Amino acid sequence: MPVVDLAVTSKRDLNAALHALTADTNETLWHVANPEGAHAIAAGVDVPITVEIDGHAGYYCAGMNQRATVIVNGNAGVGVAENMMSGKVHVKGDASQAAGATAHGGLLVIDGNASARCGISMKGIDIVVKGSIGPMSAFMAQAGNLVVLGNAGEALGDSLYEARLFVRGSVQSLGADCIEKDMRPEHIEILTRLLAEAGVEGVSPQEFRRYGSARGLYNFHVDNASAY
Repeated sequence: MPVVDLAVTSKRDLNAALHALTADTNETLWHVANPEGAHAIAAGVDVPITVEIDGHAGYYCAGMNQRATVIVNGNAGVGVAENMMSGKVHVKGDASQAAGATAHGGLLVIDGNASARCGISMKGIDIVVKGSIGPMSAFMAQAGNLVVLGNAGEALGDSLYEARLFVRGSVQSLGADCIEKDMRPEHIEILTRLLAEAGVEGVSPQEFRRYGSARGLYNFHVDNASAY
């Protein structure tokens, strides 16, 4: 079990070592000590390993992740799991802005709160936030699922495409072209699965409301110009 102390080893050397791993490596569990908010820790990992960061991480932690499990035992800065393709990222504290931005797949779990623009332009990722999310979350979200156990800030789902948004608490306001939709059996099934994968217990999918696109802004029309 490799242990990398960033007070001694550079982040560049850590990431280089992670990038050099092959899919059949037997070094499948890595611990990162003294991260001290360094940026881009475990970015671009492309092997099925687990990287556990013992402290706070800075910008773009686990960005472009594929197949790996990255655990942050603290808070994460801007763009955690940005452009993730697969695997899992688990932030055990709070996340800053743009968590899961542009991500195509995988699962992002945030135990605390997420700031503004959580899930911006998400393209297939599943995000579960156990706290609340800030304004402009899921802006231009194209695909995937955003699950929020707490509250959502203003302009949720602005200019939304086909991502599904599930909020258990209150929503300050909905963005352009975002509306509340019925919860159908397939959505209960999706929520049940995601809550289980995120380790959420004692919460019923029936407690959530679903939001999605009204599909009024898919094509530009001059009569809708003020909504863009």
